[in-house]
Amino acid sequence: MFFRLCICAFIFVSLFFESKAQFFKKLNNDTVFNKKVDTITVYTRLNKENYTLPNTEGANIYSGKKTNYIEVNQLNANLSQALTRQIFAKIPGLTTWDMDGAGTQINIGSRGTDSHRSIEMNMRQNGYNTNSDMFGYPEDHYTPPMQAIQSIQLIRGSAALQYGSQFGGMMNYVMKSGDALQSPTLEIDQTAGSNNFFNAYFSLGGTKDKLSYYSYFDYKHGDGWRSNSIFNYHAYYADLKYSFSKKINIAFQFSRMAYVQQIAGGLTDDQFQKNNCQSFRSRNYFNPEINIPAIIFKYTLSAYTQLQITSHFLFGQRNSVQFINNPNILDTFNTSISSYNPRQVDRDYYQGLTIETRLLHQYKFAKQISSLAAGVRLFDEITRRRQKGIGTTGSDFDLTIINPYAINLNFRTVNAALFAENLFQISSKVSITPGIRYEFIRSEMSGFITGNINEYYLTNRNLLLTGIGIQYTQKGNNQLYANISQEYRPNLYATYTPSGQVDSIDTNLKDSKGYDIDLGYRGSIGNLARFDINFFYVFYGNRTGLISINTPTSPVNLLTTNIGDAVSKGFEAFIEFSFAKWLNLNKKNNDILIFNSLSYTHGRYTNAIINKSGSNISLSGNYIENTPEWNNKIGLNVIFKKINTSLQYTYVSKYYNDALNTIYSSNGVIGVIPSYKLFDLTCSFSFNSNCSLGGGINNLLNEKYFSRRITMYPGPGILPADGRTYYITLKLKVE
Repeated sequence: MFFRLCICAFIFVSLFFESKAQFFKKLNNDTVFNKKVDTITVYTRLNKENYTLPNTEGANIYSGKKTNYIEVNQLNANLSQALTRQIFAKIPGLTTWDMDGAGTQINIGSRGTDSHRSIEMNMRQNGYNTNSDMFGYPEDHYTPPMQAIQSIQLIRGSAALQYGSQFGGMMNYVMKSGDALQSPTLEIDQTAGSNNFFNAYFSLGGTKDKLSYYSYFDYKHGDGWRSNSIFNYHAYYADLKYSFSKKINIAFQFSRMAYVQQIAGGLTDDQFQKNNCQSFRSRNYFNPEINIPAIIFKYTLSAYTQLQITSHFLFGQRNSVQFINNPNILDTFNTSISSYNPRQVDRDYYQGLTIETRLLHQYKFAKQISSLAAGVRLFDEITRRRQKGIGTTGSDFDLTIINPYAINLNFRTVNAALFAENLFQISSKVSITPGIRYEFIRSEMSGFITGNINEYYLTNRNLLLTGIGIQYTQKGNNQLYANISQEYRPNLYATYTPSGQVDSIDTNLKDSKGYDIDLGYRGSIGNLARFDINFFYVFYGNRTGLISINTPTSPVNLLTTNIGDAVSKGFEAFIEFSFAKWLNLNKKNNDILIFNSLSYTHGRYTNAIINKSGSNISLSGNYIENTPEWNNKIGLNVIFKKINTSLQYTYVSKYYNDALNTIYSSNGVIGVIPSYKLFDLTCSFSFNSNCSLGGGINNLLNEKYFSRRITMYPGPGILPADGRTYYITLKLKVE
């Protein structure tokens, strides 16, 4: 019934705006609503290096928000290996996990959130989610090839109002599409590098009459920098868009990504210091397979109203087979059974359908053009979790089990959301954008865990989020912006799954909820520089964890509950400056650019406790996990005729991987992550517009470092980052 009411309400709103738009068309004597209005709604970027999103685009409002925009084709970066510290270098404050040089996984976080598989980011492609299960298990296993991405859009905390659950922000990959002005175009991108790395990328796009198309196939394999790190990855994508008229078009898209990767496992501190390249796990593997068919329908109802309906279905699986033990326990031959020990097999299966309808309507307010964005989101997802199966004693990738799974659970999440934001253009310079979002979440769990009785859990929650943004635009399009928006993160499936017989779940457990405040100034200084400097404050309330309680039957009982709050505050600053333009040395295709992307994050727990060895310990004043205070990237880009050379410096200060801020553990699982400094060099030469040769050196000075300790897969222990590696890329375009 609730879904039906949502749909009926949205249809009513759509019809209302359509009739209102028709009424406006009759007002020919009103100069605000003549044909010139179209030029206001069309956003044309002054150049391909724009750094922020426009006030409105498509059916979305960005005014008064902290946003970032990256044109991927303009990056002189290592795309074949998806080197995140280069690709996202000009977005200050993003934390990344340098897991390996395979490029099979993007790991990003922001403002005190966990970067592990972008679990606290709302990750999207062409506007639809790619997280495996946005509400129960939101790890983003899907990673498209960077060569296929046209642009990357990022909205920080205020994204919760338009896009839903997240604390890290919403990141959207806008994929390339068929060029309406060109004949069929074939792109070939071939990369070879250290450790037997090879990447082959092919794409074909174009337009024929009313049909445009774009497709790619991507394959990569390598041995990995560490021992026992072989990987084989493939992905493909197809996009067919048919334009019925200038007002109506529909796109059919399908994405698939799958890979098998051998996991080298974690190290202790002593093992890392002796040889950070070594591995003591040769029988561990990871295998995600994600498929996403989608339909995108766009209808320009009038010159002032745009409707977009997106429907996508995500189905796939996540599989792992591994010998799970701390790194100081070797995976050795067991003489008592005349073989290696059996491995653990874990499998997840995902099936999720999402329908999201958005409408943007422009109207007259105070003699200015204002905009209303409203929409409905419906989501239904089932996850089947099979864990702790006893696998084979072999060494290859084998998901066979010889005993039943110890954990056999089924999860289902049903979600409905209504949202609206209104950009009130008070004057030509001042705009105010209030917004609201209502969420209904129904979570259900059933199944069993060996040793416990059958598990069943059902909860219904209702959340109301509000926010407001203000923007003041100066002459030259420089902007002062401020925003405060509420955010939330629903409790994950793991929260409702007891890990042992002495564990219990708080019946009053609440979803994490908080808010994000931004205050910033962005713009440009003529054609010499562009900048964005902002201050932020993030309150992350009701964080979930374990505390100790005493019961009549057990002296120590672990309770999963809300342990307290955390606050992240600081600043993010970006500036890019052209020395060539400053010195009047820039000629066609020549330039000298330098940028600095700096962030400071003071992330601390406030009023929180957590269990340690059966006692509850205060966390107040402790650092938030995996949150460095300083994160700085400096880049120098020299463009001379057909040669493009870039040198990038990265500095990340120390941080901890547990809430207790443990400095050292003998098994390497918890402890401090030391600060590190890196240099990356990239160079390319363009023979002509259709052929180029490039390459680079990652970790130029061969820094010995790691950016992650982990207590679970793919560790446990220290996960060393790659040392110095090389690559070379040949790009061809055939029209």
